[in-house]
This record gives sequence, structure tokens and C-alpha cells, in this order.
Amino acid sequence: MFGLEKYSYTSDKTLRVYSFISNGPSGPIRKIAKFTKIGQSIFNFGFGDLNPMTNDISDTSISNNQDTDVVMGTLGSIIYDFTNLFLDAAIFIQGTNRARTRLYQMNINKHWERILPIFEVFGLKEDQWEPFKKGVNYDAFLGRRKSASFVIGIQ
Repeated sequence: MFGLEKYSYTSDKTLRVYSFISNGPSGPIRKIAKFTKIGQSIFNFGFGDLNPMTNDISDTSISNNQDTDVVMGTLGSIIYDFTNLFLDAAIFIQGTNRARTRLYQMNINKHWERILPIFEVFGLKEDQWEPFKKGVNYDAFLGRRKSASFVIGIQ
């Protein structure tokens, strides 16, 4: 997707949970990306490391595997594939803290010219959704395929 470097990934039979292996100085780390329905056609996008001992997903761990661009490319590809299967899905993204939300925003900004022809993206600012603009800091993001039709109905 978008010609970015990415890891190979697989999905479960629901096509809502994806996994891949991050490779770097910290060793191989299994990452999980999960879409959880939170509205009629709105899915929360969660992402984190799989703890092999507990099988829980940690969205607060910091891997420091020095492969952020590849991980972000993989997440972008997963979102692209998911919305290709679920055409009316709107994807809600918010980091577990401001730094993570900022990381997502920096990647949207970095690849905006690739995203814009395919996705409509909104940013949440002061409890109001607005069309995404580069250079504006947002608290969360909502995106959907441009061909999809839905009304923003989340608070």
C-alpha cells in the first residue's frame, strides 16, 4: 500500500485482528492490530505488543525496535486492506497518550499526499470533528474510504 516498506501480516478469520512481527535490536516482537466495532459503521483501531506469557495486548509498551517507519507502513497497509473489505467502515484512531497520538498525526502528515486520494480524514479538536488539516494538532482521528458514506455520529 502506498509503496511504503512494511512487514508481512496475517489476519484472523474475522478479518478484524491482524498480527505481524517487528524485527530490530530488541529482537522479534509480535504486534497485534485490532478493529473493534464502536458504532454502526465505526471501528476503533487498537494496536500493541502481544505479551507471549499472558496473551494480552499491551498498547502502552515501548519496544524501541528502531523500525517505526516499517511498523507505521504496516499499520497503514492493514487499515487499507480492512477498509477494502469493509467499504463503509470508519476507523477511529487515538493513541493511549498524547505522544502516541502525535506519532499517528506525524505519519498522517508525512504521507498525506498518498492518503488524500483514497481516504477522507477528520481530526478531533476541542470536542469537534473537522476535516484534517496539516499543521493542526488533534486529539483523535477518524478516516474512511472516500467512496463510503456515513455520518459522524460519535461523541
